[in-house]
Amino acid sequence: MRFTCEKNQLLQGLNIASRTVAVKSSLSLIEGILCRAGNGIFLTGYNMETGITYEIDADVKEPGECILPAKLFGDIVRRLPEGPVTVVVDPAFKVSIRAGFASFTISAEDAEDYPELPDVNDGRPIQIPQSKLKELISGTIFAVADNQARPIHNGVKFEVSDTAVTTVAVDGFRLARRTYHPEEGLARQMDFVVPSQGLKELEKILTDSEEMASFLLGSKHILFQVGAATLVCRLLEGDWRRVVPTGSPIKLVANVSDLAQSVERVGLIVSEKNKSPVRCIFSNQEVQMRTSNTLGAAEDKCSFAGDGQETEIGFNVKYCGLFPARRSPWS
Repeated sequence: MRFTCEKNQLLQGLNIASRTVAVKSSLSLIEGILCRAGNGIFLTGYNMETGITYEIDADVKEPGECILPAKLFGDIVRRLPEGPVTVVVDPAFKVSIRAGFASFTISAEDAEDYPELPDVNDGRPIQIPQSKLKELISGTIFAVADNQARPIHNGVKFEVSDTAVTTVAVDGFRLARRTYHPEEGLARQMDFVVPSQGLKELEKILTDSEEMASFLLGSKHILFQVGAATLVCRLLEGDWRRVVPTGSPIKLVANVSDLAQSVERVGLIVSEKNKSPVRCIFSNQEVQMRTSNTLGAAEDKCSFAGDGQETEIGFNVKYCGLFPARRSPWS
């Protein structure tokens, strides 16, 4: 195998693909990064749950494939001088890396037994601007459960209808929901749950641009395509809706900024050492908030539209300030 490519492109590909390289595994091959040279260079990291492949433009003189030590190869490329990098792998899997006057020789492994990423090619992909997909993820992933008591709650549920893409996350204490309405209908209906670890890596790849990203649903996996990066992730299975309330007799609407500021003021005396819930009494057109602990007490009010019927609820203050900057219903 022999190819030449720009250092910055190679480094970017390594930084992205190495995010899903297994740290410790009984299968030592997946602790490295798969490098395939053909019509360009394809770098793959795969931990048997989530895999990322990144494509790089390169001048390929001899096609081939090998498994490179992810950290060592990345550290070498990171410190190479700017400009073209030439990589040569001989039949004994000795790797020569050259750029400018710098040269390195390291060992690679045969890629014959490297596991193939799942093949997801079922139907037509859903396209969505990268910025909108990023908002759907960042607006819900904070509410994913961080324990294994209910594995299905360790992911974000995607619901695709003819007119919208909705993401929902729940951990038994809170629920977060975001919806994107595309300008054109999707003509598709599907729902699936993506593990939070895969979405965290996807969120890092996505940009705030209007360039399109796409996702394609398979029987057990989901494939996301973002520019030159492809992420494949195993789906979660289980009964997701059992903890979601089905009836909401009281619906209130508040200005998110005003609500967040009130909670932040009341929460000033709450700390890890001095914990206390923020007690909220929802009456007609307003909510009264108060909390007290050994440090002192705080109280504030915020206007609402609607009648809360004197409903009283205690909230964990750390869950506040996570809403998008718009008017949002509380129910």
